[in-house]
Amino acid sequence: MADSLSSGLGDEKEKEKEDRERSRHAAKAEKNTEKDDVRETLSSKDKNGGNMGKKRNLSDLSLVRFITTELTRGYFLEHNEAKYTERRERVYTCLRIPKELEKLMTFGFFLCLDAFLYVFTLLPLRVILALLRLLTLPCCGLSGSRLLQPAQVCDVLKGFIMVLCYSMMSYVDYSMMYHLIRGQSVIKLYIIYNMLEVADRLFSSFGQDILDALYWTATEPKEKKRAHIGVIPHFLMAVLYVFLHAILIMVQATTLNVAFNSHNKSLLTIMMSNNFVEIKGSVFKKFEKNNLFQMSNSDIKERFTNYILLLIVCLRNMEQFSWNPDHLWVLFPDVVMVIASEVAVDIVKHAFITKFNDISADVYGEYRASLAFDLVSSRQKNAYTDYSDSVSRRMGFIPLPLALLLIRVVMSSVKIQGSLSFMCVLLFYLGMITLKVLNSIVLLGRSCVFVKEANMEEKLFDPPPSAVSSRVNSRAHRTKHVHIVPQPDPTIDKGGIPLSSHTTQPANMAESAAPTLPKSDSDTFLTTPDEEEDEKIINVDTGLEGGGLEPRTPKKDLLEIDRFTICGNRID
Repeated sequence: MADSLSSGLGDEKEKEKEDRERSRHAAKAEKNTEKDDVRETLSSKDKNGGNMGKKRNLSDLSLVRFITTELTRGYFLEHNEAKYTERRERVYTCLRIPKELEKLMTFGFFLCLDAFLYVFTLLPLRVILALLRLLTLPCCGLSGSRLLQPAQVCDVLKGFIMVLCYSMMSYVDYSMMYHLIRGQSVIKLYIIYNMLEVADRLFSSFGQDILDALYWTATEPKEKKRAHIGVIPHFLMAVLYVFLHAILIMVQATTLNVAFNSHNKSLLTIMMSNNFVEIKGSVFKKFEKNNLFQMSNSDIKERFTNYILLLIVCLRNMEQFSWNPDHLWVLFPDVVMVIASEVAVDIVKHAFITKFNDISADVYGEYRASLAFDLVSSRQKNAYTDYSDSVSRRMGFIPLPLALLLIRVVMSSVKIQGSLSFMCVLLFYLGMITLKVLNSIVLLGRSCVFVKEANMEEKLFDPPPSAVSSRVNSRAHRTKHVHIVPQPDPTIDKGGIPLSSHTTQPANMAESAAPTLPKSDSDTFLTTPDEEEDEKIINVDTGLEGGGLEPRTPKKDLLEIDRFTICGNRID
């Protein structure tokens, strides 16, 4: 009985083995049939020999069949739909960049124009009113503790700076400078022009600090302890800065004038090709939204400055040809070439920066809303700065040196003689005031629309940032890359999301942490996320990356970027 059972079990095992072998052979046969098309390009004889498949007919390995397969071979793009949709959106973004960028550039141009016209139109009237108040105070008696309001003090200082610098500029001979620059070689002039561009940016970045220091020193409440060197040293530094910056812009305009008047136009061509070198230095760098905002402001300031330089060049050339209108058409092609190259370079640069950094074209609407916020906030009762100063801080555009140079060129180019000439000057001044008022009204209306669209109305009533909060933010920024990996906590799930707010930190880290401020919709709208820094956490003890929690630091808001920097478009 036992023998029969053992023999029955042995037969069943043999049957199972035979079934497994048959299934293996069937699977191999299916694989061989699937690989027939691939093996057509290989040798018809199997290297391993045996039962790897049937021998192929040599007639199947023909050139006609290969070409037919290549011509009829198909594929489906829908199998990778997300990839091709992303590529199409990138193309659409690049196509939208010129329109969105030019909207921002146009709005920024009129902002700079408004601040520039302010120096010629309203600033002289405000200075006259402040001086009249100062002269009539002995007759009317002191009505308060201040002789002049802080805004009036700043206006008087600006007026004195303009008068002193203009008297100093009258001793600079423009003709001698022109012939001195014209005698240089083309390569030397090209190098000089590049150095002047860099120096102009450095002057712009530091000049507004000098002017702000003067304004605050002159208007600082007397109750506070004196922590400055005095108003007069600050005033002399401001006069020296405005004069040197005006001389620098004059040399830049003279070099451009020499390029216009050269016979073969080689210098002008080289100077225009320098704009395309800017693409190489900017496109292949990593940019965040805040960095792109600074670069956009720099481009707005640069474009407006180039327009003023072209105006100065045209005035000087028209004076040399006795204001002959025919000569204006001779200059017109070169002017168009300079403007077109500037616009083309800006469009290409911004298009590729947004493409390489995956930045949407809608970000230029945020930039426009941020600039509009500056204009609207300067009209509030609790405004802490003049609008022209806010434009200077935001874009690095300081109108005083440029306006001083334009006044110097116009006064030397146009001769005013007789009562009719004075009437023409008066009418021209009234026209400039009309243009300034209309421009301000239109800008203010458009700015209110942009602020409402960005949901930033509640920020208009926020108090100005104090010095204490700025120091706290700077300390938090300095301790940004030093993080303590917390101990394992059972209240944290596997995904790293805390289930409770209990986190162990040293006392000094708690002291240097910035206070938590309430966030609004506009904060999230204008704040640039930084995902890479949130993902990496440095262990202080080992120096390795850990998987703990990172204390969040306050992000840079677009409204907090109020300084033009040149060092790689950094945000300090």
